Amino acid sequence: MHALAITDILSILTLGAALGFFGGLFGIGGGIIAIPFLALAFGMEQALAQGTSLAMMLPILIVGWWRYTRQHPVALGTALPLAVLASAATYGVAQVATGLDSGLLRSLFGVFLVLIALRMLTGRRPAGNADGAGVFDRRWQPLVGIPGGACMGLLGVGGGLLATPIFTQVFGQRQTVAQSLSLVLVTPCSAVALLTYGRAHQVDWSIGLPMAIGGLLTVSAGVSVAHRLPERSMRLAFAWMILATALWMLLKPLILQGPW
Repeated sequence: MHALAITDILSILTLGAALGFFGGLFGIGGGIIAIPFLALAFGMEQALAQGTSLAMMLPILIVGWWRYTRQHPVALGTALPLAVLASAATYGVAQVATGLDSGLLRSLFGVFLVLIALRMLTGRRPAGNADGAGVFDRRWQPLVGIPGGACMGLLGVGGGLLATPIFTQVFGQRQTVAQSLSLVLVTPCSAVALLTYGRAHQVDWSIGLPMAIGGLLTVSAGVSVAHRLPERSMRLAFAWMILATALWMLLKPLILQGPW
């Protein structure tokens, strides 16, 4: 971590505000935008970009979890085992991720972005079954914490994107309930991942904390604007942007013929 001038702090606050706004606007975690930006624009190693992004995301997730679960509470008997399994998976995988080669980790993140973009371009937002029936009994829902937590540990993002469609399509939950369950999963995972990346010195707090403050100031505004704009047009535009970013992350080493 390094000392920053006031002008640098103001610039990072502004960046965090922009990321928070667009995260709220597109209904997708700000880390999906922040990580490639930190890696490509700031030249950070991939693990450092993921850890720094977690410092920005965690306060926003805590606020989002608190606000969402007030409207859609999750029973303690479901929330606790889900959070524990997810956190354990996050911790174990994050221990490995912080030691991976940066190029490999960045390639994995790029492939993840491609898959997310293609899903947004070709699929519809999942909805729960109208009759509430699922493929499996809902007592097995805490097991979703294992793949969701592993994704958070490896990439610093994506646990909710992976878990939400499982809750709706496999367990027959309504979309709002699935999103509440995903926040129960992702919020403690983000805390565990942040601590693990921080212990491995893969967090730049001088950038992550000002970004978090900026994001907290604008995420609600992004959500409000999203409700007034055509959802399909926004999701398509965001998907194309994510796809272009992912392809650049994957192809940049080949184009430059050298280390990142």
